[in-house]
Amino acid sequence: MPPPVTPGTVTDPMLSDVLDGLTDTPRALPSKYFYDAEGSRLFDRITELDVYYPTRTEQRILEDNLEAIAEQIGPGAVLIEYGSGSSTKTRLLLDRLAPSLAAYVPIDISETHLLETAEHLRDDYPGLRIEPVAADYTRPYTIPDDPKERRRRVVFFPGSTIGNFEPREAQRFLRQIAEVVGPGGGLLLGIDHKKDPTILERAYDDDEGVTAAFNRNLLSRLNRELGADFDLSAWAHRAFYNSDRGRVEMHLVSQANQDVHVGGRTFRFRKGETIHTENSYKYAPGEVAALATPAGLQLVQEWTDPKRWFGLLFLEALAAPAPEERR
Repeated sequence: MPPPVTPGTVTDPMLSDVLDGLTDTPRALPSKYFYDAEGSRLFDRITELDVYYPTRTEQRILEDNLEAIAEQIGPGAVLIEYGSGSSTKTRLLLDRLAPSLAAYVPIDISETHLLETAEHLRDDYPGLRIEPVAADYTRPYTIPDDPKERRRRVVFFPGSTIGNFEPREAQRFLRQIAEVVGPGGGLLLGIDHKKDPTILERAYDDDEGVTAAFNRNLLSRLNRELGADFDLSAWAHRAFYNSDRGRVEMHLVSQANQDVHVGGRTFRFRKGETIHTENSYKYAPGEVAALATPAGLQLVQEWTDPKRWFGLLFLEALAAPAPEERR
């Protein structure tokens, strides 16, 4: 076994993140590592489940308001999608906008899945410049812009993924988006609204066990890519709505007292101890705008569904964001 490594001294970002999370109290793992090829495939299955309403609700909002959304994006824009996955919802936008777009830039952490999707899109939209970027969009990355002309940039961030961030982190992330698109640029943002906890919990703990497999696949990825030795059968999926924090939490629960080895270190888990793998914050109307304004983004328009379960917001970047508050 290799010698133990200390969090903060590891050069591999994934290993460093994992060691930091497993030494934290309570233990946690970053949800961005869900999305290897298998994780992306499982998430696509989740979006097809009857109980998982966000994807089809957001898609219906897009379909019902496509002309108004296209008008906000405008002609000649560079459309940048964060966490593009299979780009299913994006096809609705591309069907309407492709002839007028300067480029489509899908960004995803799962390179294999991203490149496969980009090839399919090139076949279906031969006149559109498609520039995939394999990157963690929470870290610095480069947009392959048109060197001849500065185009308006619009970020598409669907699926209520903004809910995976702690509120203060979400505000910092929105500030980053404002800087990426620049003054006058835009953000088309999907948010999940607060609602009956029963509806929320069923969406994250389906009877078919697809979400459970998605959650455990994170451990499988650590075994494969970091040489960890998690026994997947010794971990159970748990999801619940934390009403005090306004978020759905996902955890992996240890089913026995056990030792796990990662990066040359040993981590001891008690039976019933959990690893916190994801938060999904739900927002009441107006709460996201309150986060976005100090980040330099102004709400221009909002669309929702008849039940008001989900929202699609268009925000525009101001000339300069307000100075970030320091604590």
